[in-house]
Amino acid sequence: MLTLAKHANAALMFFLELGVLVSVGYWGFTVSANWAVKLPAGLGGPALFIAAWALFGAGGGANATFPLTGLARAALEILWFGGGALALYASGLTTSAAVFFAVFVVNALLRVLWKQV
Repeated sequence: MLTLAKHANAALMFFLELGVLVSVGYWGFTVSANWAVKLPAGLGGPALFIAAWALFGAGGGANATFPLTGLARAALEILWFGGGALALYASGLTTSAAVFFAVFVVNALLRVLWKQV
């Protein structure tokens, strides 16, 4: 049963990662009424987040170009998922932002508790 919960928590982490990209993209397309701003923000924001994750966090660091561990990894995750929550907040979705960040915190605590990091 615990193994199933650990796998579910790992899957949740993946969906949270996708949620960050969707949140940043959503923010980008709502940031302005002008399409000259919407398009670069809506596509460029997620692209920047993808680049940062690929460089420092992909695959729990195993697939990253410059893998981070310990406190550096924790800081990366807080900035990454906090950025997703902040994008939701900036889009006017305050409840969604709070729920998103709370789910991330629970996921992170379980990953630490179950030594999934």
